[in-house]
Amino acid sequence: MEQLKIFNKDRKYLGIASREEVHLKGLWHETFHCWIKALIDGKEYLYFQLRSKDKKDYPGLLDITAAGHLLSHENVDDGIREVEEEIGIKVSMDELSYLGVIPYEKELEGFIDREHAHVYLLNGYIPLESFSLQAEEVSGIFMVPLEDFYQLWFGNKKEVSMEGIKENSYGERSKFSMRVDKKMFVPHSDSFYKETLEALRSNRG
Repeated sequence: MEQLKIFNKDRKYLGIASREEVHLKGLWHETFHCWIKALIDGKEYLYFQLRSKDKKDYPGLLDITAAGHLLSHENVDDGIREVEEEIGIKVSMDELSYLGVIPYEKELEGFIDREHAHVYLLNGYIPLESFSLQAEEVSGIFMVPLEDFYQLWFGNKKEVSMEGIKENSYGERSKFSMRVDKKMFVPHSDSFYKETLEALRSNRG
C-alpha cells in the first residue's frame, strides 16, 4: 500500500498516511507535475495525456502531460520517474524549468484531493511517435495550442481541436484528430488551471 507524506495547507509536514486515507480524509500531500510545451511555427502547444479507460480516477479524460504522487520516501526530484514511466520520455531535472508549488483542491463523492503540486515544464518539440505509453495509465498523447486551451477555460471558446495519437489495448496506434470541450479534461479547479497556465505562458524557455 502506497504511503504518502501529509501536510497542512501551509505545507507544514504532519506525518505519513496511506494513499487511501489521504483521499478519503482529504489530507494535503505532494505531487509531481510535468508539462511539455512545444513551439511550432511561432505558436506554443501543450501536450496532454489521455488517461486510460482502466484508471480508477478520471478514466478516459485528458490530463497533465505526466504527473503522479510523491511517496513517503521520495523527494521532489524523484518525481521525474513519472515522465519515463507514463510516457516513455527520458529527461533529467536539469532540462526542466521549475514553475513552483501550485495548490490544488477537488472534492468528489468518496474522493477528496488536496495537493501541493510541484510543477515543472519541459520546453521542446517531441514527435508524437517518440512517446512510449504505459498502457494501464495512458492511452494517448494529444497537442493543443496553449492559447486555445486558455480560451477554452477562461475565454469564449466552447471547443478546441486537438491532434494526437491513440493506442488500443493491443498496442496498436493511430493518428487521431478530435474536437473537445471542457468535459473531456480532468476537472482541475479553475484556480489551479489559471495559475498553471499563467506560469506556462510566461516561461518562454
